[in-house]
Amino acid sequence: MRPGPRNLITDITGLTVGNAQDDRLVSGTTVLLAERPMPCACVVMGGAPGTRETDLLEPDKLAPGVDAVVLSGGSAFGLAAAQGVMDALHAEGRGFAVLSARVPIVPAAILFDLLNGGDKGWSGNPYPALGRAALADCGADFALGTAGAGTGAQTAQVKGGLGSASLVLEDGITVGALVAVNPMGCALTPSGRHFWAAPFEIDAEFGGLGPDSAMGLQPLPPSAKSAAMAALGNTTIAAVATDAALDKAALKRVATAAHDGMARALVPSHSPHDGDLVFALSSEARPLTDPAAQISAIGHAAALCLARAIARAVWEAVPVPGDTLPTARQRIDERR
Repeated sequence: MRPGPRNLITDITGLTVGNAQDDRLVSGTTVLLAERPMPCACVVMGGAPGTRETDLLEPDKLAPGVDAVVLSGGSAFGLAAAQGVMDALHAEGRGFAVLSARVPIVPAAILFDLLNGGDKGWSGNPYPALGRAALADCGADFALGTAGAGTGAQTAQVKGGLGSASLVLEDGITVGALVAVNPMGCALTPSGRHFWAAPFEIDAEFGGLGPDSAMGLQPLPPSAKSAAMAALGNTTIAAVATDAALDKAALKRVATAAHDGMARALVPSHSPHDGDLVFALSSEARPLTDPAAQISAIGHAAALCLARAIARAVWEAVPVPGDTLPTARQRIDERR
């Protein structure tokens, strides 16, 4: 396996990504746009999710595909970003046909970033406009780190962010991940000098720091995020995608497997205070020749991509005035 040419989820043809953020708000939105409706599934493993339209993604439900997926900051307020995206797509004539009507299908998930130091005293919900702006920004290349839904994200010890990664399997199938990282847990090991995801790194994509040399079980340090008054401000939300032709049932299995990548890269994961969630999409471009073996390989690749995307999100975060936590690079430099 090797990364795709961009090492982004947009290595899957037919997918683009756009970001929008408000630096005063210290929050933002990311849109994953499908060129045409794509089958999509969703698996929630955190105890505090915030979602929109996820029931439709169950294998036994009617909607055959989604037009876009929204990842947003803003807690429940951020779900309104999907409305901005839906309205803009409707104006373009897109959506699920119901006789003469068209209804864009835009599932969404949010993370909690209301206590990160930004100005949250808005008079009107800013997220519909952020959703529209992120949709307008969609393209094959996009910023990582302190961008889009990752703008105000934090981990237990350092800033979070937006990440992405991809892999091309031996049979030519491409898998990618997109993630906004805002967990209760840690992306760095207890030493503060290495990533939990280090064993899965490719080409120094998140610093080439290597695995932590400490052996055995290590106690986690106290949460700096909690001390910054964001103890309940959590959740890592992600999408994985492939060009393999998978239906919603197979995609649900891939989303389940992808959660393994979250658990490898963030310790702990899936807590009662995280809304950890993974969407899984297919462009249906490549028919399967050996479904049992290939779906297993795709799930494994999705977990690898998600672990790497999480570390890239944290590694690419940049400092901005008013930060309540350092970036990973700042923390690692302090401890060398």
